[in-house]
Amino acid sequence: MLSKEAAKEWNILFWGTFKSIMNGDKSSNNRKINWLNYPSDIRHVYIRLVCESNSVALQIDFQFKDQGIRDIVWEQMGELKVLLEKQMSYPGQWRRSVKNNEGVILDRISWELDGVNFYDQADWPKIHSFFRDRLISFDIFYQEFKDILINLVD
Repeated sequence: MLSKEAAKEWNILFWGTFKSIMNGDKSSNNRKINWLNYPSDIRHVYIRLVCESNSVALQIDFQFKDQGIRDIVWEQMGELKVLLEKQMSYPGQWRRSVKNNEGVILDRISWELDGVNFYDQADWPKIHSFFRDRLISFDIFYQEFKDILINLVD
């Protein structure tokens, strides 16, 4: 296990490398984008890149405090599921009412890559490629359909 300082340096190196890989990629709407902090443009919708010791994931978390809004957004995502899954070209996991580490109840769609180790630099090219491909595919879908979600929660 890494010390707190070593883990911090590891994170800086990993994410710095990924940021440089993504530096030349623009959003599908031809705008420069911070891929590490993908803007959902919707309050309480978060796009997260998660690294664990034995897997990584791109997660979309719907953290609306109002269960009714979460239900409406989840239903709309269900209607868009075929289009999203086709665009992602990678199987996703759809989970309702997940409790995160802070105890917040949320709905989550995630794309996971198992069998890679964030703490093994030899796996970094696979992880970076996975994140890059998933983010670019998600962006193509999201830029086309985000207005539907924005209109639901406004």
